[in-house]
Amino acid sequence: MAKTNVVLIGMPGAGKSTVGVVLAKKLGYRFIDSDILIQEKEGRKLSEIIRDEGTDGFLAIEDRVNSEIRTDRCVVATGGSAVYGEAAMRNLKSIGVAVYLWESCENLQKRLGNLKDRGVALKDGQTLEDLYRERCPLYEKYADITIRETSFDIADTVNEICAQLEQFAE
Repeated sequence: MAKTNVVLIGMPGAGKSTVGVVLAKKLGYRFIDSDILIQEKEGRKLSEIIRDEGTDGFLAIEDRVNSEIRTDRCVVATGGSAVYGEAAMRNLKSIGVAVYLWESCENLQKRLGNLKDRGVALKDGQTLEDLYRERCPLYEKYADITIRETSFDIADTVNEICAQLEQFAE
């Protein structure tokens, strides 16, 4: 299958879902939020899955659900922890161009409320800074395109993604 999708990766609060909806409209694609997909398949909220299954259990569920995504002409906004799932990332990279929405840790701190309420997969005692340092190398590893969002609004981010996607057009 050709890479006919756009897969958004990045930290919680980087704007993957918000940018994803606008990008899908601009491209004429469908939109999937993988966190919502997980909630639908599991019949419970992310925070409940993490509470009931623990972080490792949640990550296993997330990896399975994301590795089963089969779609075409779609923007997929992944959860921030999707990059921990090797099967998921192998699948998502095979069907789409991975776009890393980079944001500074300071800006993320301002945007994010309670991480547990948001359903963020944190280990006991882990801070946002710890998570940022742990995940950024994974986002960079999987990214085909990196968009530094600090100076962009949503429209600028979407336009920059579209401009960069042209290099992947067949």
